[in-house]
Amino acid sequence: MIPLSLGEIAAVVGGKIAGDGTLTVTAQAVLDGRQAEPGGLFVAFAGEHTDGHDYAGQAGRAGAVAVLGSRPTPLPTVVAEDARAALQALAAHVVARLRDGLTVVGLTGSQGKTGTKDLLAAVLSNTAPTTATIGSLNNELGVPLTMLRADAATRFLVLEMGARHIGDIAELTGLVAPDVAVVLNVGQAHLGEFGSRAAIAKAKGELVRGLTPGGTAVLNADDPRVVAMRSLTDGPVLTFGRAAHADVRVLDLSLDRLGRPSFTLRTADASVPVALPLVGAHQALNASAAAAAGLAAGVSLDMATAALATASLSKWRMELRDLAGGATLLNDSYNANPDSTRAALDALAAIEGGRRIAVLGEMLELGDDSEAEHRAVGEYAASRADVVVAVGEAAWPIADGAGERAVALADNDAAVDWLRGHLAAGDVVLVKASRGARLDEVAAALA
Repeated sequence: MIPLSLGEIAAVVGGKIAGDGTLTVTAQAVLDGRQAEPGGLFVAFAGEHTDGHDYAGQAGRAGAVAVLGSRPTPLPTVVAEDARAALQALAAHVVARLRDGLTVVGLTGSQGKTGTKDLLAAVLSNTAPTTATIGSLNNELGVPLTMLRADAATRFLVLEMGARHIGDIAELTGLVAPDVAVVLNVGQAHLGEFGSRAAIAKAKGELVRGLTPGGTAVLNADDPRVVAMRSLTDGPVLTFGRAAHADVRVLDLSLDRLGRPSFTLRTADASVPVALPLVGAHQALNASAAAAAGLAAGVSLDMATAALATASLSKWRMELRDLAGGATLLNDSYNANPDSTRAALDALAAIEGGRRIAVLGEMLELGDDSEAEHRAVGEYAASRADVVVAVGEAAWPIADGAGERAVALADNDAAVDWLRGHLAAGDVVLVKASRGARLDEVAAALA
């Protein structure tokens, strides 16, 4: 974050200073007081059950020198009427000051956002200082927090953008218009909130509509709903995928014994082999998206593929590790929807070993189709795994779909007990569910 005096912050957000206004914030802004750094800014929100202002002291002990909130605290505080609007205004101000020499890349999609963002961050940071979304902080609070982490050295700013409603991404591009807009896919994530895939496509298309004049849209050539977004911009378009017409095309895809993909990325001018240290054939498509976005940002294909060969993902995303008893854990427990779960099941099936065990929990926000979608995933899981463990009553339709291969368990504790009693050397176990199911607890207990 660039150094900002409390006076400047107050002027930008239309707030008033309570306490010592001579201070300067020199470190990043945080929402969790425990994560504050020396010289940092703590952003406090008064929620329905918890009031962040009550944790100003905790933030101060961790190093924060000031608070941005809606009422005074024991620390010097910029008091604004709307803390969320103030945070966003501050982020927009900081990036506007840095805009010369800064390339902003926005990225969205129904699944694969965070993994592709991680790959893209690796591609860009191999060329110049890059600030990118941490984990999946991709909403109306997470995006401005990422923007505030940019400083005078930053040359690439990578912003993962999520949406649960029409207008969410337009709100984010209103803070900063991207120079490059990457749209991965239009799937079923948050289908219950949007109501239809057409509505999801409209929401994702807001990223393309929000491009800077002359900015580049990077679109998935394999997804017709995404390809159609070409009509939303007058600027240049680059496509990626396995389709013959893709500008950055995936060819000759194969998997090793751990399910890690090797393939060729081909453009009109070059053809480069890639071996990813990541699990899952779907990572090849994510890598082609990252390489295409890199090209749009001025990174050569050779430099992009060199970075991809050493890239890593955020936690709880296709993490492969050996367990004490000789089994192998594939931890993809951060989140799930029907499409991403099928991709994870494909990855499970590709890993060499003994039995393949899929531990699956509820997939949230699927609306009226939830039961049918869970049952369909169960049917697919039965074609990819020897045992399908459905955890939690909401996930039991998965067991119905999986039939004779299914085990239905009440909760995470029951899943841990079952796995400890049944895992054998050579088994490969996948753990996957929506974040609310907290199946990361199951993975942690096994590990």
